[in-house]
Amino acid sequence: MEKRTIGLIATIGTALSCGCPGLFACIFGAASALGGGTFSLGEQSGNIPRSLGVPILCLGLLLMAIPVAVGFFTLRSKPQPSASDEPIPPSV
Repeated sequence: MEKRTIGLIATIGTALSCGCPGLFACIFGAASALGGGTFSLGEQSGNIPRSLGVPILCLGLLLMAIPVAVGFFTLRSKPQPSASDEPIPPSV
């Protein structure tokens, strides 16, 4: 396989495994930080603390940055060595 194909597979894999959960974590974190998050556990229910929404939002942003970084580092074009980069033989 070519390096570019492996890079595309890695980018798509990280987008599905990190990007999508990161997007949902951002939405949930923003809703919780703005006071819209609620929970219900059996007979207990209430609002999720706003201070819990900000770390969830940051975690979601971190998860969404992973596929961007993988795509950047695997799909960038590396400069090709030119003829002037070759060592010059010593003159006699």
